[in-house]
Amino acid sequence: MGKRGFRVCLSNARDTKNLPGRKSDVAEAQWLRRLYSYGLLRNSFRPPEQIRSLRRLWRLRDRHVKEAAEEIQHMQKALTQMNVKLANAISDISGTSGQAIIRAILQGERDPYQLADLRDYRVRATREEIARSLEGTWSEDLLFELQQAVDRYDFCQRQMAECDRRLQLLLAAIPDGPERAPSPDTSQEGQPGSRLSGKRAKTSRQASIWRRN
Repeated sequence: MGKRGFRVCLSNARDTKNLPGRKSDVAEAQWLRRLYSYGLLRNSFRPPEQIRSLRRLWRLRDRHVKEAAEEIQHMQKALTQMNVKLANAISDISGTSGQAIIRAILQGERDPYQLADLRDYRVRATREEIARSLEGTWSEDLLFELQQAVDRYDFCQRQMAECDRRLQLLLAAIPDGPERAPSPDTSQEGQPGSRLSGKRAKTSRQASIWRRN
């Protein structure tokens, strides 16, 4: 309830978008009031503040992941314009081998076989195949563009690492849920239809008959 007795209801916008006639702020307010008076507006669930903080931080991290993926595409574009077909030999240039080769190129290495030796042992492409894919035209402006893409990619990685540390702190601050009651014994001995329970029931019946006799 508000200060003057008004009830605040947080509703989903999908439930209120079918406004008849010309849409304006006044008409929309009147339409929402009418829907609420008929009981057609459902109060949406609003999670606690800790969960909302986690959700905002996770969405921020997801944005950094998408930005890092865009920088990988920029790296690929710069290599392609230099006629370097590294993606033909290594499918993912964001992996260990691809990043090692790209950073060696930016440091001045131009020998294709020296660059091919930086590949990881798990790469299926041979040394010859990787070396042939690294024979290109080294242009200074495209190398500068490649360097810019790598710098932005590293920045996104640092941003994701900071988000991960913050997420761990938030998760550690959330209290654990209520402990569950111990579940009943569902072992084979306690099951009514088990062979052991049938033997015990038979033994107990025989003992009662023996006592009566």
